[in-house]
Amino acid sequence: MHRPSAATEPQPEEEHHPTDAVFQRAAEIFRLMSTPIRVKIISTLCHGEKNVTEILSEIDTTQPNLSQHLNMLYQAQVLDKERRGNQIFYRINNYDVVALCRTLCSQIASESVSGQR
Repeated sequence: MHRPSAATEPQPEEEHHPTDAVFQRAAEIFRLMSTPIRVKIISTLCHGEKNVTEILSEIDTTQPNLSQHLNMLYQAQVLDKERRGNQIFYRINNYDVVALCRTLCSQIASESVSGQR
């Protein structure tokens, strides 16, 4: 049986209580990050801004599919973009989402290595 690590064990409630708007935004972020390709895009852009061709070289998908996912992340303000000539460069705009993805992926990877999953 999987036992949560100290970092994932429930903590006593803090003084502040999140509002419904906070829970709504959290649900939106989880929904947005619910596909592996979007998590891969975030991971790829953690190393700096890249254009679509550079991102495609790191993620196995088609250009139209990648563009659709990039646009969703841009519309959600997770990514920012800048046109330079005929290329569009994407970069991280919301580092809270990056921290969330890194924490979750690290936890899953450590559980896989230790055989907990």
